Amino acid sequence: MPKETRYDVLIAGQGAAAYAAALYAARYQIKPVVAGEEFGGETAIGGQIENYPGFVDIDGFDLMTRFRDQAIKYEVPIITENVVDVRKDGSEFVSELGDGSRIRSIAVILAIGRERRKLGLPNEKEWMGRGVSYCSTCDAPLYRNKKAVAVVGGGNSAVEGAILLSKYAKDVYIVHRKDEFTRPDPINVTVMNDQKNLHQVTGTEIVELLGTDEKGLTGIRLSKSFGGKETIDVDGIFIEIGADPRVEIPKRLGVILNSETDEVHVDRVMKTNVPGLFAAGDLTDGSGSLKQTVTAAAQGAIAALSAYQYVSEHRSRKGTVAASSRH
Repeated sequence: MPKETRYDVLIAGQGAAAYAAALYAARYQIKPVVAGEEFGGETAIGGQIENYPGFVDIDGFDLMTRFRDQAIKYEVPIITENVVDVRKDGSEFVSELGDGSRIRSIAVILAIGRERRKLGLPNEKEWMGRGVSYCSTCDAPLYRNKKAVAVVGGGNSAVEGAILLSKYAKDVYIVHRKDEFTRPDPINVTVMNDQKNLHQVTGTEIVELLGTDEKGLTGIRLSKSFGGKETIDVDGIFIEIGADPRVEIPKRLGVILNSETDEVHVDRVMKTNVPGLFAAGDLTDGSGSLKQTVTAAAQGAIAALSAYQYVSEHRSRKGTVAASSRH
């Protein structure tokens, strides 16, 4: 039999929403546990943050370390294993972790965020860390004084990443399949246009990653030529084409998704349509299109209050049943 432990609420994830939920759950004096493999979520790899209240600027990893330390102060257990499945067992939940162990809980808060999109090209997975990256803010310093790097994407994350990389690499190529950058904030586009070593490769796509098993990535091939060439020699490529909410577990539980965004639909107190199951952070439609550390943390706090109320009601119902069975 797999090892099974019991808590009042399982919090799946290790990002801002998860740690905020853990802090508030602990302060409500219910028994929470945090489970997740990826520390800090998007915040931890977001580089410098200048819009989190209370900090003029702070590194995202350092901010998430503070979140975690505060949860540890309240003696919240943190398990570095992903939650791979959640199922209903009567009025409770049984969650399976990556190591095969199980956690039984009265309530569950899903704060598992999003999965970064891939290009789906050969060698993309094999060369990850050998020229292929999905986080400009994480790996930009590795390309200091390198000859050239490429960024793929047409949104804010791609443009911001390209601007950052232009401070390190000698040349940066931002590849966008459309002819214009219409999605990023106008100020980001203005800054991008001002970078002399940042080349906008528009109206084309990357169709092949060039390189060898020995060296990793050495270049890219385009669907349409740029500057008379279909290939560009680069030392690295940063794939910044967005991310999708991780909805496999919610779907198996019968959770209603937002039909337009495919995000978990929650009400104003972070409840899903499944009793006892709550969600918070980038996984949900709870803050519309604004996906920020501050909104994720706020949702986590709200979800914890809802979980506390649900756990209290569950205990009350069980107490009533137990008392009535004695007569």
